[in-house]
Amino acid sequence: MTERRSGDVKRVVVWSTGGIGSLSIVAVNERPDLELVGVWVHSQEKVGRDSGELANGTPNGVAATNDVDALLALEPDCVVYAASGPDRDAGAIADYERILSAGINIVTTTSTTLINPMAYVPAHRERLEAATKAGGTSIYASGIEPGFLCDQLPIVLSTASRSISKVHCYEIALYDDYGVEEIMVNALGFGQPMDFEPWIMLPGAIAGEFGGQVRFIADGLGVEVSEIREHYDRRATDQPIETAFGTVEAGTCGAIRFGAIGVVDGREAIVIDHITRLARHVGTDWPIGEEDLSYRIVIEGKPNLDVWITPTLDDPAEAGIPDMGSGAGALLATAMRVVNAIPYVVDAEPGLLRSLEMPITVPANVFRA
Repeated sequence: MTERRSGDVKRVVVWSTGGIGSLSIVAVNERPDLELVGVWVHSQEKVGRDSGELANGTPNGVAATNDVDALLALEPDCVVYAASGPDRDAGAIADYERILSAGINIVTTTSTTLINPMAYVPAHRERLEAATKAGGTSIYASGIEPGFLCDQLPIVLSTASRSISKVHCYEIALYDDYGVEEIMVNALGFGQPMDFEPWIMLPGAIAGEFGGQVRFIADGLGVEVSEIREHYDRRATDQPIETAFGTVEAGTCGAIRFGAIGVVDGREAIVIDHITRLARHVGTDWPIGEEDLSYRIVIEGKPNLDVWITPTLDDPAEAGIPDMGSGAGALLATAMRVVNAIPYVVDAEPGLLRSLEMPITVPANVFRA
């Protein structure tokens, strides 16, 4: 367990200044129980610049650097690891090892499948377990989905149940403003002919991404999943759609529905279901949210529970976020899931953590005008 600092103020380094990283810089800097001591950047052009200016235009006096040794020498209690890019999880493992072995805890939004370490890639898990043991540290992955709405929240809602027969979790979203062509076109199949086989259709791809969440819910409810089934469906758009990654022509894929299904006692009992559209007029036979991004948790049992959640933000510019509609609120919520967990992770026993065994990470100093 990392030694607690005087006054119980946790020293924090933020790793990257992308969307989540920038929001984390601002959030850490405004918290009296956290101290921003360093910021890592990948781009040489950002080295030496004020990290506050990079994050939201307001200087904070902490210069950005790409010198990892210098950041580790600051002896922070925790690193908020929010680096993104094509390598994502696999590319982060070496960084995790180095940070954890140096006696520094990590909260991360990069490795989404790490939200359930028991379902994590075994070789990666073994490396992280060795690093946490060597450094006496912990690592915790979270976010809004995965990390909360389609895994931890159903467990919290179950505290109102006498019996449960099925848990069905939805993310219902418009993704026309997501401009990463490699993911949208090649991985998910948007804009492609209806007989195109994207990466997500490969056997095991969906289970690999969402199976950990299914098993998280099963573990929380004390049941055993005998099988994880995958589903992928799509709908063609009947008119062109302008998106951030280009024009999607009529007759090509404009909406997809995919997810993982956990089989319990021979029935499909735990479902993670993503409905992703480029426009509201596509796939209207599927559930549609009131806003561009909505989440729905349906628990069938005694009683039945049907919970809709839409993260929004009244003034994205004030929070230093581009105006993304409902996406702005989700981006901020993702960052805060790990920032708010910092004190709990620092004080936890060493190892790979998941929210199922942790206290609810209630934030301090957030109830204000």
